[in-house]
Formats: sequence, structure tokens, C-alpha cells
Amino acid sequence: METVTEPQSRRRMSGRERREQLVHISRTLFAEKGFDGTSVEEIAATAQVSKPVVYEHFGGKEGIYAVVVDREMQKLLGMITEALSASHSLVKLERAALALLQYIEESSEGFRILVRDSHAASGTGTFASLISEIASQVEDVLADEFSARGYDPKLAPMYAQMLVGMVALTGQWWLDVRKPGREEVAAHLVNLSWNGLTGLNPSPAITAATREQATAKTRTTDKELRELEKAREKEFKEAEKARARELKEAEKARVRELKERERLLKEAEKAHEREEKLRQREARLAERAARLEQVDQE
Repeated sequence: METVTEPQSRRRMSGRERREQLVHISRTLFAEKGFDGTSVEEIAATAQVSKPVVYEHFGGKEGIYAVVVDREMQKLLGMITEALSASHSLVKLERAALALLQYIEESSEGFRILVRDSHAASGTGTFASLISEIASQVEDVLADEFSARGYDPKLAPMYAQMLVGMVALTGQWWLDVRKPGREEVAAHLVNLSWNGLTGLNPSPAITAATREQATAKTRTTDKELRELEKAREKEFKEAEKARARELKEAEKARVRELKERERLLKEAEKAHEREEKLRQREARLAERAARLEQVDQE
């Protein structure tokens, strides 16, 4: 009886349901064993289907892995984006940190997949690319804060990478320890980032002792880089000057052409006036000759 019931259950599962089942099973296996440690055979066996069913829906392990990674990335990115929609910058940071920790707590398998594998088969990028996407949104928050406090907003992208990287690494650590609670962890993260920003040095620099430890080779390399940069600046300036000369010559040629056109137009107008006067004179002479002929006839 069991042999008959199982096939009927499989036949009742639609293509969409089967696809979701395979994604769910693969998500768990990828989180436990990683991409390389998971096989199509294992996915099919866990789902109690044949290997061709997996290939039919996803074309292979790479296809189903790409779907799993893409869903996790979109889910996390959506939560972070929503958190950053708050009005106050401090609230944005708090909610963004909480969103990441909430995702880790509620979607541990998905987070393990994102941070565990950077496989090319994902087709949707890596965890690093996701962090970079989040950092690009945090740039706006930092740029506003920097402008309000008199710092250079052009530095916001660099500080965004620092801030998001700090939160992401803390999340990876918290994935296993889970202590303290996520709100307390978020509070400490914001405490460090926000209070650090309020006392930020607008012109940070390394100490003289650290600078003196640089090797002669490094100093030579820095010197060469500065010389190369100067050469590039010089080349750029010369190119700009050449371009300016070309534009100036082109403008002069254009002015000469316009003047020549105006001259030719005036000459044409004068010629037309002369022709018109000549026709009028001829018309008067013809009229006078006609009157004289009429008088002679009378």
C-alpha cells in the first residue's frame, strides 16, 4: 500500500512546489556542507526524486546554488535597505545593525551559505559584493553626517566600507556564539560607530614612529609613484593646453568663415542693388522713348 501512496503524492506535487522543495533541501545541505561538499545525488536522495528531476528544474548543482544564494542576498539586502529608510542617522545605524543580526538569527543557514562560499557558480556575486552594495547605501548616511560636521564628504565611501565591514565581521562572530543578545550587540556596535564618529579626527594620520618603520624600498616606491603622478599631471596639462589651442584655432577659423560669408553676402546684395537700379533705368529710358515715339506720330 505504501508503494502506491508515495507515487500518488509525488504526482500531486506541482512543478512550482517541487522546485521550492528542492531549493529548501539544497539550502540546508549547502549550509551544512558547502557547495563542494554537496552533490546532486544527495539533493535528489533527500528530496526522494531522481537526479534528472533536479537537472530538469535547475540544470545542475550550479543552477540551484545560484537560486539559493540570490534569494539570500536579496532578502538580506531588502532588510538593510528598509532599515536605512529611517529619518535620523543614528536610528538608521541602529536598525541596520539590528536587521543584519535579525537575519543571522532567523536565517542562519542562509548566512552560513553567504559567508562560507564564494563560489563562481552563484552567478550573483559573493558576500563581499553584497557588503559593498550595502556600503554604497551607507555612504549617503555618512556623507550627510560629514557635511554637517565639517568633514570632507568625499571620504564617506571609505568610512562606509569600514563601518559595514565592522558590522559584518561582528555578525560572523555572533553567528556561533549568540551571546549577548542581538539588541545588546547592536547597541554596542552603534555605540562604537556613532560615538566614534562624533569624536572623529577630520585629518587622521599615522604616527611618526610607524612612518619611520617603512623600508627604504617602500620609500623609493613612494618616490617613484610621486614622480609618476607628477609626470601624468604634466602630460595632462600639456594635453589640456594643446586642446585649448586647437579650440582657439577652430574658433578663429569659424570667425573668419563667418566674416567671409558676411562679405560675400554684402557683395551679392550690392550686385543685386546695382542690377535693380540698372533695370529701373532701362525701364525709364524705354518709357521715355515710347512717349517720344508717340509724340512724333501725333
